[in-house]
Amino acid sequence: MKKRAEILTIAGFDPSGGAGILADIKTFEKHRCLGLAVQTANTIQTAESFVSVNWIEEEIILQQLQELLKFHNPTYVKIGLLPSLTFLRKIIDQLKEKGLPKIIWDPVLSSSTGFDFEQNLNGIEDLLKDIYLLTPNWNEIQQILAGDPIESAKELSKYCHIYLKGGHREDEKGKDLLFRNGKMTSYNARPGMYYSKHGSGCVLSSALAANLANGYPLNKGILRAKRYIEHFLNSSPSELGYHLR
Repeated sequence: MKKRAEILTIAGFDPSGGAGILADIKTFEKHRCLGLAVQTANTIQTAESFVSVNWIEEEIILQQLQELLKFHNPTYVKIGLLPSLTFLRKIIDQLKEKGLPKIIWDPVLSSSTGFDFEQNLNGIEDLLKDIYLLTPNWNEIQQILAGDPIESAKELSKYCHIYLKGGHREDEKGKDLLFRNGKMTSYNARPGMYYSKHGSGCVLSSALAANLANGYPLNKGILRAKRYIEHFLNSSPSELGYHLR
């Protein structure tokens, strides 16, 4: 039997299961990958509200990561909710000791219900040099680099690949855009009935990570991830979706 690809998520815990490490693991498993997780925070939230974030001690997070890396060799690491860019650098440095698997960073700067995590993004360009793929949405790219979102994504793609998540809207912001060294590729959603979902950004980034871990090239991985998120958005009319594929 072919050994399953291992993927590690480093992210927060969402009790609703719509976002964070629970959503990541559900997505990895549906793609026949072995999902590993390091928890960075406990949150008090639902699909409809966000009350607070309670950070896990940084030393505990690093110990979790160190122990996992003794016995597992993930080829891709998806990173979500973190307390700071300074701590992200510590995680990257620890991963480098393992040979630095490819990192997909889905920056969580605010919750879908409007809670602001107040991240200090100074010096982000230096971090991006060690990132394979950054997956912000349109609001997040403007927080990372002020100005026109597309021009900001082009500028940041000098450091790493940028996948600008558009969601399934019927306007320009409904497109997903990939930027590599300043060049842009557009991906449109297939026509269909799509419902808003809590954690859809997490699920899309995780599906992309899983497809890449399974050996698909970036363009094909994006297309497969988009088909997965379309099924997810169509799975129910509620804010919480089902991983049915």
